[in-house]
Amino acid sequence: MIPPVVNILTATKLDGYKLSISFDDGTQQIVDFQSFLSRSVHPAIHAFLDAERFADFRIEYGELVWGDYELTFPVADLYRNRIDHYPPLEEAA
Repeated sequence: MIPPVVNILTATKLDGYKLSISFDDGTQQIVDFQSFLSRSVHPAIHAFLDAERFADFRIEYGELVWGDYELTFPVADLYRNRIDHYPPLEEAA
């Protein structure tokens, strides 16, 4: 169960599009963003497949942020390691 308030303390880039994320309650997740970024049809999100752009993230007020909030995720989704809420396109057809 997710605590009522949880913040991200650190995020470290691993290989590919994976980040190791530590939360203030001691929980740690390894989140892989590749599927989410690859399947996005929105050009602003798809642009983060550029490895350099993806690696340019920061922690701000307990949230994981890219750019000027161009890309961000609900902390609860990162905590649960469930950022990709949609089935693969081949399953949806």
